[in-house]
Amino acid sequence: MAESFSTTHRFFDNKNYPRGFSRHGDFTIKEAQVLERQGHAFNELDSGKRSPVTDEEKLFVAACRGEREPQTEAEKIWAKYVNRIRRPKRFHTLSGGKPQVDNLEDFSDSDD
Repeated sequence: MAESFSTTHRFFDNKNYPRGFSRHGDFTIKEAQVLERQGHAFNELDSGKRSPVTDEEKLFVAACRGEREPQTEAEKIWAKYVNRIRRPKRFHTLSGGKPQVDNLEDFSDSDD
């Protein structure tokens, strides 16, 4: 029987994690190692470039499509990675001003 998530390629994301997964701080050392070893297979299964071979891979694809909650370690790590790269980056300003309010409501006492 084929081994789940087998690949001969290491997975790197130089755009979002140019110093590597383990040096960025978003992932534990174990999670970073799983991403590097099996992330290429995860990515191909998630994008549809590779068809699932084992039952574990079929469940992984179902979790990627949102048909079920991530339950295995691989599913949780990949979901964490995908959520990290898709969320907007936070930024901080150095201005000490008060935040602007867009919708000002009129709270005057009026008898209509």
